[in-house]
Amino acid sequence: MSEQQVYIVLSDTGTLFTNLIKSYTRAPYNHASIAFDSELKEMYSFGRKNPRNPLHGGFVKEDVLTGTYSYYPETTCVIYKLSVTDREIEKMKRILNVFIRKNDKFLYNFLGVVGVSIKEPIEFSNSYFCSQFVAEVLKRSSINLWDKLPAMVTPEDFRKSDRLDLIYEGKLFEFEPVKRSNG
Repeated sequence: MSEQQVYIVLSDTGTLFTNLIKSYTRAPYNHASIAFDSELKEMYSFGRKNPRNPLHGGFVKEDVLTGTYSYYPETTCVIYKLSVTDREIEKMKRILNVFIRKNDKFLYNFLGVVGVSIKEPIEFSNSYFCSQFVAEVLKRSSINLWDKLPAMVTPEDFRKSDRLDLIYEGKLFEFEPVKRSNG
C-alpha cells in the first residue's frame, strides 16, 4: 500500500472577523482547510462563499489565486502534511464528493464556533465551521487525531497534533509551490 500526503492549512487573513476570533482564542491561526496537493489547488473548507461577505458562509473549494485569499495578500499560514494510505485518500474523496454535489445544502456553523468557546458542542446537520469540517473528513476516513468530537476541534488542535509534519510557516503567497503556480 503506497503512502500519500494530504495537507492541513491553517491561516490568518487578518480580517475583522479573524481578528475578533483571535482576540478570544489567542491562537495565531483561526482558519483550517484540507488540501490534496502541495500547490493547494485542490483545497476545501467551510468559509466565505463571497470574499466580501463574512456572513455568507458554507462549503467552499478554496482558490488561493482568485478566491478569498486573493483579497488578503498578507495572509499568514502554517502548512502541515499528513501521511495517509490510498484507502484513506479514497474515503476522503468520496466524502468530499458529497459536499461538492450538495454544496448548496451546507451552511456555516456560526453557533458551533460559540459552542467551542463555551466547551459545549453545537451541531446541526449540514452545518460546519472550518476546523470541524476538516476534523469530520478525517474522522469519517478513519483518521483520528484526537479524542474529541469534530465539533470541538479548533485550528489550534491541528498545531498540537503529533501526527502532522510541519512543512511551512509564513506568508501564504511566499509558499514556494503557490509562488510557482502564481508565476
